[in-house]
Amino acid sequence: MPQPAISRSTDGSSTRIVVSGTWTLSGIGDDIHPLEVEMRSLGVTDGVTWDLTGVDRLDSVGAAVLLRGWHGEYPVALLCPDAKRAIIDRLRAVRTRAPERQRRDWLAWVLALGAGAQRFRDHAIEIVALLGRLVLDCAHILRHPADMPWKEVSANLYKAGARALPVTSLVGFLIGVVLSYLSALQLNRFGADVYIVNLLGIGIIRELGPVLVAVLVAGRSGSAMTAQLGVMRVTEEIDALSIMGVSRTLRLVLPKVLALSIAMPLITAWTSGVALIGGMVAAQIQLGLSYGFFIETLPKAVPVANVWIGLAKGLSFGFLIALLACHFGLRVKPNTESLASNTTRSVVTAITMVILADAVFAIATRRIGITG
Repeated sequence: MPQPAISRSTDGSSTRIVVSGTWTLSGIGDDIHPLEVEMRSLGVTDGVTWDLTGVDRLDSVGAAVLLRGWHGEYPVALLCPDAKRAIIDRLRAVRTRAPERQRRDWLAWVLALGAGAQRFRDHAIEIVALLGRLVLDCAHILRHPADMPWKEVSANLYKAGARALPVTSLVGFLIGVVLSYLSALQLNRFGADVYIVNLLGIGIIRELGPVLVAVLVAGRSGSAMTAQLGVMRVTEEIDALSIMGVSRTLRLVLPKVLALSIAMPLITAWTSGVALIGGMVAAQIQLGLSYGFFIETLPKAVPVANVWIGLAKGLSFGFLIALLACHFGLRVKPNTESLASNTTRSVVTAITMVILADAVFAIATRRIGITG
């Protein structure tokens, strides 16, 4: 393989520079820097003829070395075969192409707002359609009770309910301890230690317990439901059910929604109880309140309406989480990227809707269960 070489000859007032050899990546090798230095020293001036007819082979690397030596422009006098000139032309076009200047669109935020509103509308329509199919499935179950998928309901009740008890119990107990310690520091300054029972009872049973459980279940069970349906979409199992004439909402969506709607009030009651135990232990350590006083005062300080409000929140939150999880699971396209993005959206949307629903509950029940 001939090595790349540059030779210069002068005949009177004319100068001729002959380029020869193999000007490719493998031919140039480690000599690229010396060649560039030599090219720059020769320069591109009038009266100098560059002769590339002796070049055996030329690729983009060799063309780049030549263009750097020529400062991106052709010499005034150039002898070059058409095939090799075409290679240099292609590389020169890429090097000299000016980047497109992006125009600043001052109305881009309007377009983004419109696109967001359109996506919200599409999601709302699909959720309402899914809810309508669930209502039709319930009507079908009333007419044909034997078609009720009890096994699927039982399996989802165990996965979403019973298996969530350990983590909700741990978090609930710790939240009760933290809330009790923080409340005790403030109440002790005013000599109102006994009112920690009221604060913990109302705060945990009515508000903190249902919301805490909903956030944990949305991250744990909601994401699992979305991922399960998403994998079934990727593997085309849901399409197979449709081909066999099996209702996907009856077999896949209804058991999940029903199971989580049943499990959430029970988990809420359990977690609220564990959180109250944690608060009671912290109150005994921090303020010296006995367990007997705490247990005796709690029913008097917390009207029973707060218990029903907390359970109603748990039921509503469970229904919302399961419905949104199934909605995003059925939207998964047959690729892993769609599965990951829809699982994330499912959790974020479920938590957001839980907070929104809790705000609605707070406004609607502001005069219930709160003694003046």
